[in-house]
Parts: sequence; structure tokens; C-alpha cells
Amino acid sequence: MTRTAAREIAMHFSFSVPYTDMSARELLEQRFSPDYYPTLAQEYELYAQYPEENNMEYIRDVVSGIVEHAYELDSYIEKYSRGWRFERISRTAQAIMRLAMYEIMYMPSIPDGASVNEAVELAKKYEEQDVASFVNGILGSFVRGEKK
Repeated sequence: MTRTAAREIAMHFSFSVPYTDMSARELLEQRFSPDYYPTLAQEYELYAQYPEENNMEYIRDVVSGIVEHAYELDSYIEKYSRGWRFERISRTAQAIMRLAMYEIMYMPSIPDGASVNEAVELAKKYEEQDVASFVNGILGSFVRGEKK
């Protein structure tokens, strides 16, 4: 499994946590259980391969970190989405930007440009082109504004 695939899985799970009664850890344990994980592949080809340990560690760290820093990340999204209330941004775009911002702020081994590029590619896959451009603009402004 590639890091890109692991990133997409992390986005799916970080998107799901607020809509369950489970913590991030509980959700990850359930979804990655030997009984449950193969059922995900029936809906998404992305889940056809179980992540190897380094990607599992990345997914666990990112999903837990996004949940732990959700307020901070959402504040940055709102700050840099000038003219848009946070509630108007699609939940998918929110999840994608949280993921990229978390990587930029808390995972220095990942280049900022890689985080932004991967977020834009995810936005293109799950949203319309104008949303991908919106995500790119917000993340570009975020990097310029916060990573001085």
C-alpha cells in the first residue's frame, strides 16, 4: 500500500469519527479488525490491501492527531477561508484540509508541498474542481501565513 492510499484511508476515518459514538482509537480497532476490514473492500477498492505496519502507524497517528487537534485545525480552516463560514464548507473538504494541516503542523518529515498536493488530489477525487481549487487556496494561504 502506498502512502497516498494510507492518507486517503486516514481521511476516511477522520471524516467518520465525529459521526460515531467511538473514540478514534476504538474506530480504528474496529475497522482494522480481521473480521471488519475485508468488508470495506467490498465497497472501496482502496481497502483491498491491509496496510503494512509503517502505514498503519501513520494512519493511527494522523487520525488520532486530527481528532485531538480538531478545534485548532478547524480554526485555521475558518481563518484562511475568507468569506466562507466553516459550516458552508463540505465535510469532505474539511476532512481533507484537516489532514493536510495536521501533516504540515505536526509531521515535519512530510514536506509541506507534498501535503498540499496530496490534499488537492484527494479533493479532485471526491469533490468538484472548484472545491479542489478552494482547498489549494486555503492550504497555500495557511502555509504562507503559519509557516513563516
